[in-house]
Amino acid sequence: MTATQLLLLTGGYFLLLLVIAYFTGKNDSNEDFFSAAKQSPWYVVAFGMVGASLSGVTFISVPGWVEASQFSYLQVVLGYFLGYFVVAFLLLPLYYRLGLTSIYQYLGERFGPQSHLTGAFFFFVSRVLGAAFRLYLVAIVLQYFIFDQWNFPFEGTVLISILLIWIYTFRGGIKTIVWTDTLQTLFMIVAVVLSIHFILDHLNMGFIEFLGSSSFEPYKSVWVTDSFLARNYWLKSFLGGAFITICMTGLDQDMMQKNLSCKNLKEAQKNMVSFSIVLVLVTVLFMILGALLFEYSKLQGISMPVMDGKAKTDLLFPEVALNGELGSILSITFMLGLLAAAYSSADSALTSLTTSFCIDFLKNSDPSKRLRRSVHVGMSLVLVVVIIAFKYVLSSNVIDSLLTVAGYTYGPLLGLFAFGMFTSWKIKDRYVLWVCIAIVTGIAFLGSIKAEDLGGYQLGYELLPLNGLLTFIGLWFIRNGKPYTDS
Repeated sequence: MTATQLLLLTGGYFLLLLVIAYFTGKNDSNEDFFSAAKQSPWYVVAFGMVGASLSGVTFISVPGWVEASQFSYLQVVLGYFLGYFVVAFLLLPLYYRLGLTSIYQYLGERFGPQSHLTGAFFFFVSRVLGAAFRLYLVAIVLQYFIFDQWNFPFEGTVLISILLIWIYTFRGGIKTIVWTDTLQTLFMIVAVVLSIHFILDHLNMGFIEFLGSSSFEPYKSVWVTDSFLARNYWLKSFLGGAFITICMTGLDQDMMQKNLSCKNLKEAQKNMVSFSIVLVLVTVLFMILGALLFEYSKLQGISMPVMDGKAKTDLLFPEVALNGELGSILSITFMLGLLAAAYSSADSALTSLTTSFCIDFLKNSDPSKRLRRSVHVGMSLVLVVVIIAFKYVLSSNVIDSLLTVAGYTYGPLLGLFAFGMFTSWKIKDRYVLWVCIAIVTGIAFLGSIKAEDLGGYQLGYELLPLNGLLTFIGLWFIRNGKPYTDS
């Protein structure tokens, strides 16, 4: 497809989102924006959450990571599955019992105002970085395949992308997103299934035949059991995946805001369990697609795309889909899938950041429309700045970078919620932020130590539970000796 055709397709996609936003955002109330009036059907939320969880990172980065990591990412994904059950049956009952709009209100009730702000602050940092990672991916694809043809600057591409998201979310908020995410998940799944179909057809192979072939052999290794020192050793990956889910879903306002828009706890739990099963299956499809992409590119002599002088495995899927001579249908479905994957996570991130800032930082659960929209604009500008910065600092695969950063920023949330739920102690609230900052600084220092200085031990995703544990211990030292009673 030409750059002009791709641009027209992108514009048509956003027009469709605007139509949905028009019908779902008519009320424009805070109740709809923040919680969809708690009327979201659980099955719609569950299906839409698949797209929001996978995002552009999974859509592009997971297939591009397969050659380097084989199927070892599945170790992390199976850990995710365990984590979703913890969220469904431990955290969701707490949130529904307290009737929360922002989940960080719990920290304020349990410990005090500084703990509330600390939790909201670390969510803010985590979600800004996470959303920026995801949008960065789609921005570099749009830049590489569309806007570079007209020498349009990357900064302009990012600004336009965020502006379009703001336009279709500024009225309806989470009520709009529940429905747009459903459409976006559908596009994403159709895209990966058709991509697998077209590549297999070109290779003259069936799906089961490919999985049993010698072509698939180099990619199918799942379990890393040789050495506990390895960064991706199976136990470290599995437990790390479980804690990543507990934090990035259960302790994250973005993901929980959708769950809390369900009618009641039972429906929210059905949403979480069914969504977790579908998510694992779809992620496996993405890894199989990655193996197919590398095999197809070898046979066709397609070289790895280069951007800013660096080979980008994250651009392999778009290179094959758009320039691999597999037909216009694949090109169209890829672009729709990419846009759906990226924006299904970014739009909800923008809404949750607006919600958290109003409720947690401004202490205003019912802001005026003018204030809410001003905050929405401010959050959009923050994302623009961070995404542009990523272009100059990211050097590794995006999904690996995303999960690594999560180990630093979500640890304090894990420690705070765990201390609140599993102990009966109050704490000296004024010291909470400093304890959390000290622990994160120590974890960041630990993560920077080279493996040879640790006897060959490679630090990986276990930094997240370690961060949470150290935060828990730090809070223990500032307990004030008075037991907490849930009134």
